[in-house]
Amino acid sequence: MVKFIETIIINNSRIHLLSEKPILPGDKVAIIEEFETGNNTFDDGHTIRSIVVGTTNFDKINRIAKINQLKRPLVPQVNDLVIGNVAALMNNMFAVTVLYVNGKPTHAGLECICQAKGAKKRILARVSDIIMVKVISLLNGAIHATISEPELGVLFTQCNKCGGKVIALGGNVKCVDCGYIEERKLSTKFGNSDFIKLGYE
Repeated sequence: MVKFIETIIINNSRIHLLSEKPILPGDKVAIIEEFETGNNTFDDGHTIRSIVVGTTNFDKINRIAKINQLKRPLVPQVNDLVIGNVAALMNNMFAVTVLYVNGKPTHAGLECICQAKGAKKRILARVSDIIMVKVISLLNGAIHATISEPELGVLFTQCNKCGGKVIALGGNVKCVDCGYIEERKLSTKFGNSDFIKLGYE
């Protein structure tokens, strides 16, 4: 009896570690001597395996192994509007961390690449700017976007010199604190408080 209790403690410890990362279809969840199959699992004759992507959920009282299926992350498609923050600037392009797709939040951790035509001649965006882009293609596993349309571009930014609040001034932004003026490719919705909230929720 003592040996059985020790075995359960060891197995529970091992199971706990496994449950901290997502389980993939076909992954081993438990052995049939320990648990019976529950939601989203199957018995291959020797072990209990998952049929979905998810996290393990063990009913230790009834000895049932289950998988809580993870929701499929929201991935942008062609013509979708993406709101995100500028993560990096490169030659003639910049990377945008995707925060919202068509107004819906996503936590998939994806980035899209935005072609920045004319970036060598003027500043279109800065790192950490909140920006709206439109997806134009999905090629070789990369999401490509544009900011060429009027409603696309920077939604929220701060003074690059002092970090103060800025206002639109033609194709530029002007700091209300220090007066510093800098170029940006502004969205027609720049400064809309709803989009400021959207970017930082």
